[in-house]
Amino acid sequence: MRQYRESEPVDFAIVGTGAGGGTLACKLAEHGFSVVAFDAGPYFRPLEDFASDESEQTKLYWTDDRIVDGDNPLQLGSNNSGKAVGGSTVHFAMVSLRFRPEWFKSRSVLGYGADWPLDWREMWDYYAEVEQALKIAGPVTYPWGPRRPRYPYRAHPLNGAARALAKGCEALGIKWTETPLATLSAPRGLAHPCVYRGFCVTGCSTNAKQSALVTWIPRAIAAGAEIRDLAMVGRVEVEPSGLVSGVHYHRDGSWRFQRARNVVVAGYAIETPRLLLNSATARFPDGLANSSGLVGKNLMAQSNQAVWGRLEQEVRSYKGPPSLAITEHWNYEDKGKDFFGGYSYMSQGPLPQLWANTLFSARGLWGESLVEAMKDYNHVVGLKIVGEMLPQESNRVTLSDEVDQYGLRIPRITYSWCDNDKRLIDHSLKFMRRALEAVDASDIWIQDDDTCHLNGTARMGSDARSSVVDADCRSWDIPNLWICDGSVFPTVGGANPSLTIQAIACRTADRIRALASRGELEAGSSRPSIQRRSIEVQRS
Repeated sequence: MRQYRESEPVDFAIVGTGAGGGTLACKLAEHGFSVVAFDAGPYFRPLEDFASDESEQTKLYWTDDRIVDGDNPLQLGSNNSGKAVGGSTVHFAMVSLRFRPEWFKSRSVLGYGADWPLDWREMWDYYAEVEQALKIAGPVTYPWGPRRPRYPYRAHPLNGAARALAKGCEALGIKWTETPLATLSAPRGLAHPCVYRGFCVTGCSTNAKQSALVTWIPRAIAAGAEIRDLAMVGRVEVEPSGLVSGVHYHRDGSWRFQRARNVVVAGYAIETPRLLLNSATARFPDGLANSSGLVGKNLMAQSNQAVWGRLEQEVRSYKGPPSLAITEHWNYEDKGKDFFGGYSYMSQGPLPQLWANTLFSARGLWGESLVEAMKDYNHVVGLKIVGEMLPQESNRVTLSDEVDQYGLRIPRITYSWCDNDKRLIDHSLKFMRRALEAVDASDIWIQDDDTCHLNGTARMGSDARSSVVDADCRSWDIPNLWICDGSVFPTVGGANPSLTIQAIACRTADRIRALASRGELEAGSSRPSIQRRSIEVQRS
């Protein structure tokens, strides 16, 4: 791996190596730019470093101190953030969904939220690029939305939990399909296909999961990027000219500084606004890129409620990826709703330790009652939503007065559900209960307090007064400061965001290359500083 001198200004310093930063590092390096990408976590080698052990694999999660409040405080850590090269894609559930086209114009077309400054047709091309890059395994045809190319790899076979979802959907007269997943269903070079161990959300030890760690990051390194792990970025440096000039980061026990012509913040929906706010200066007293006052605001989780039951026959839902079947019926059907937005729901495959924790936290089981309930583990069947929550400025990330081990102010996350969020959740729980009743499940109960996937806090838009970055993810206030992760989402939809984040990163890299070709990049990087490589990226 190439290593850059700290005193040598690189074209791009990227903070974060997940779905946004890792993808962007790859694409910019392949476009010929010099890139250093920082991650606060370690650079794991899954074949050597990962174990089939739920407790051991908590090392993948971002568990630094954070303060949560509001009417519905968010549970942070394992389900929505990662601290490792590859970010949360190292432990994500691999569900890879495109957004419904109308969501990109949800305000003007559907009457809620905010419009994106992007056209869905252009995004469709970038979705296809990412699906090819990750070799998404999915159905031959997808039953919702505009026609799309066939997925690169065949769908994974259904397990017992997925068959229960399919049967319930058919009984209720709605469509279902195999879930498009970023895990191999056939060999890819030296990588073996999924062996259905079921430990996907604790880190795949066989490299079948196509996380940023095993896809974009190796490509980035091959193209000349440096990945600097165990490097906590604490502040973006701003010159008297008002342009950024690099990042201050903590590594090996001391603070260091990397010079850069451009800085990209890709720390996700909490760490991105935290870094921008912690980088405040006399010129930018409210934090960087914050003339709109929106940095940290409009935080959006996605609702993640579940309905669980027991089937007489064995289900063994832990076999295979956790969500092998899905319905997006209520993402694409607007009739019969008393709420804005939509939701998908999927089959579930909780691992034993997680399931025991769920029984304790959601049902209050302990001691002998918990032991007895765990005896039914192989008969458990569950359905879980990914639901849209609406943007509200009152849901936000701010800085507390407390500091962490680096002396940096820690984030305070305030979150409350609005009435629309509650109506969507209520609708989903009633519908999923009907689906489990249709497959003769017994002992049906609901888990109604879960959330996942954080987005917003640095939204993109077409007006500097109502957004933080433009359509190219470029700060309105500081032209060589960029944001490229789920923070830029104006709305979240009812689909997992990872595919959209990666598609935005691919688009941003192409836009940066176009700006460079016209001499429109700031701080002297009007052209790539290293020889442009003739690397072809497969597009379908």
